Amino acid sequence: MKAHAAVDADPFRLGINYWPARSAMRWWTSFDEDETGEDFSRIAAGGFDSVRLFLVWEAFQPQPDRVDPEMLERLVTVADVAQRAGLRVMPTLFTGHMSGIDLIPGWALGGTQRDPRFRVVSDGRVVDVGLRNWYVDDDVARAQALLASRAAEALAGHEALWAWDLGNENSNCCIPPDRQAARAWLSHMTSAIRDADAGARLTIGIHMEDLEEDRRLGPREAAEACDFLTMHGYPTYARWARGDADAALVPFLARVTRWLGGGLDVLFSEFGLPTYRRADPAGERARSTSVSPLVEETEAARYVGRVLTGLRDGGAAGAMLWCYSDYDPRTFSRPPLDEAIHERSFGAWRADGSPKPAVEAVRSFAGATRRPPDRDESWIDIDADEFWGRPGVELPRLYERYLTGWAEMDRPGGSGSDGGAGR
Repeated sequence: MKAHAAVDADPFRLGINYWPARSAMRWWTSFDEDETGEDFSRIAAGGFDSVRLFLVWEAFQPQPDRVDPEMLERLVTVADVAQRAGLRVMPTLFTGHMSGIDLIPGWALGGTQRDPRFRVVSDGRVVDVGLRNWYVDDDVARAQALLASRAAEALAGHEALWAWDLGNENSNCCIPPDRQAARAWLSHMTSAIRDADAGARLTIGIHMEDLEEDRRLGPREAAEACDFLTMHGYPTYARWARGDADAALVPFLARVTRWLGGGLDVLFSEFGLPTYRRADPAGERARSTSVSPLVEETEAARYVGRVLTGLRDGGAAGAMLWCYSDYDPRTFSRPPLDEAIHERSFGAWRADGSPKPAVEAVRSFAGATRRPPDRDESWIDIDADEFWGRPGVELPRLYERYLTGWAEMDRPGGSGSDGGAGR
């Protein structure tokens, strides 16, 4: 077990996941520094203190033995822009899975790993090819370590760097065959980064499905190698949630993640709702055609405020909203936005740069201090081994037990009743 870098001295982190409205996932290959500067200034003025970035794998590593130096220069430029705006950055490696597709370089294809729910996109085209499993394919893992090392070297010592993320929901791309393979891969990647930057803080972007199923790289494996844990969760993707705007779900997932990770700090690095604007015909049409229900903007803002309150009261290290902006309609013809209608409108800002009500809900938390974790875990009535024996049953059951305490907090006068942050 490594000695974890401290994060408990930080304030309650308020972050946002970033893609530009104009270019979406083609950001790195159609990079515009001025656009990024305007976006980051807007983010900072909205009360956010950090930005989670995604290094599109095939853009940064066109060949297994080559990391594109121009992309690394752009990464440093983004960190410089963030520093000028007063923001910290958390770059995410090996992206990889994103908004319902898997963006994979051609050289990492040709294997048998494939989740049929997600299209594989390589070089801008949808391909009917499986992925090579990087947990057992030494050549792919070696290439990943090269990218991790070069990226860490590029940002080593940069004042804007807050932490590195070892992937975005990697289990939607491939799953380790066993825990030994998961631990070996984590050790390989974390060593590559720490050899380049000994002070780097590390996490890995795990998500709700990593709790619903035992995918062999969950909180306990991540806690052995990382400095803090992250979790992603959305009520619309949980059949056992109380609705699409169930504000108790995210704080619950954070608590379960900390429990299963042996008490390590948890940053909830993705939460949010796709929205529509009342009396906007385009929004109403999107609402009626989306496979995932859209939520009216003011209701979504109330959801954001209540989730932030629940996370902070539960001792989370912070939260990162998904995501910065709705996307420009000109991006709708390309994957993933051609089919994932709901992904077009998760933004805290609209595509024209105007803020949604959720921005004010976030701003009320700006500068908030962290609170110690709530030690009352009486609703957890099993041990971790029992949980992993049948996670798909135990997670919804524990949620029902957790909701009793959430209902008490949500009564008039309870700490979650007004959505305010306090200090």
